[in-house]
Amino acid sequence: MDRTIAPELKKIESIEFVEPKVYPVNDKVNLYWMKEVPNETARVELYFDGGTINGKKGTSSFVNGLLLSGNSVTNSIKINHQIDLLGGFFESGITTEGSAMSVYALRENMPELLTFLKKCISEMDCQEKEINELVQDKKQKFQVNLQKTRFLAQREFQKRIFASNIKYSQIVTPDYYENVNRIELQNFFDDNYLNGLTKIAVVGNFEEKQIQDIIQLFQPWACKKDLKYISDMQNEAGNFHIEKGDAMQSAVRVGRILFNKKHADYHDFMILNTILGDYFGSRLMTNIREDKGYTYGIGSMVAEYNNFGYFMIGTEVGKEVKDNTLVEIKMEFEILQKELVPEEELGLVQNYLLGQLLKSADGAYSMMDLYLSAQVHDKDLNFYNEEIKHIQEISPKRIQELAQKYLNWEDMTIVSAG
Repeated sequence: MDRTIAPELKKIESIEFVEPKVYPVNDKVNLYWMKEVPNETARVELYFDGGTINGKKGTSSFVNGLLLSGNSVTNSIKINHQIDLLGGFFESGITTEGSAMSVYALRENMPELLTFLKKCISEMDCQEKEINELVQDKKQKFQVNLQKTRFLAQREFQKRIFASNIKYSQIVTPDYYENVNRIELQNFFDDNYLNGLTKIAVVGNFEEKQIQDIIQLFQPWACKKDLKYISDMQNEAGNFHIEKGDAMQSAVRVGRILFNKKHADYHDFMILNTILGDYFGSRLMTNIREDKGYTYGIGSMVAEYNNFGYFMIGTEVGKEVKDNTLVEIKMEFEILQKELVPEEELGLVQNYLLGQLLKSADGAYSMMDLYLSAQVHDKDLNFYNEEIKHIQEISPKRIQELAQKYLNWEDMTIVSAG
């Protein structure tokens, strides 16, 4: 190999994806298995109907935090010690519409680790001591977060962006920590975990029998009902400010309800979003960070839910330039609506997006993540080859049309805190 000669540039036409194998757990739930792992590591993910839209506000977060809390016989310290002995790593989390737990370990230790975790979680009984410790921990973190402008802005943005649905817009308030109910937590756990498993994702070089064993192990948890999610969401447009007089910085959020991967404009809007604010050389970064010096960072993104999505710009700026920042964001919208994106800039973004897509498809773990991101919207891995086609074929005129359609300032929810 002559390292003085650069490798030949090749146009990306498509990516050869490896589809996971699909196994039914019951008639509502599937297991997805990606076997092609070149080492001895493995990951098992369990997804549940345990999001914040279920139960009373705050309940889902508390239950997710108690999964390894144990019972009258064992406790969280002993459980975590045993996970360590098996070389495992466990994490759990919640989103608005669901919850998940992930287990990482060497392939040979995974069966024993899963059996142990299944037993511990099944027998969890919301011990008062563990609840009280979790309440104090969450309460303290909540009080600390209330001093942060970005936390205040995000809470208010959630209320306004999901204004048309109380389940999505509800936020935890200080009074909740004084009224945590053990019976409510236990009922939520029974309904949304012990009977709320929605899918299993396995990555690892297992034998077929081991996959069947995993199915048998978690089948009792499998959800037996069809899950329904709303699709008609409307944001509250307008300008909203949360006053925090002692803050040196102001947090800013600008966004609107949009769509997810199911929508015909999704691929092309994601290219527009990248130009606007989704990479380091974006227009928002160039203007508001590099030129004006208002912030260390600003970005735009699209968050996706089962039947809708939303677009958001987020940043933190000096309190004296908050209004100027909003003026500049609006100006960037208007430039995209009135002027065609130069071919040179578009070419740079196209190459960046193709490179990012290749990077995100590197290996079995990454491909499983891509698959799950598409699967939740009834797509398969060919969705990403469609994305490549859109990236290569999009025109400046098409970008301008999308900006005129979706980046209208009067449609935006604008929130600031500071």
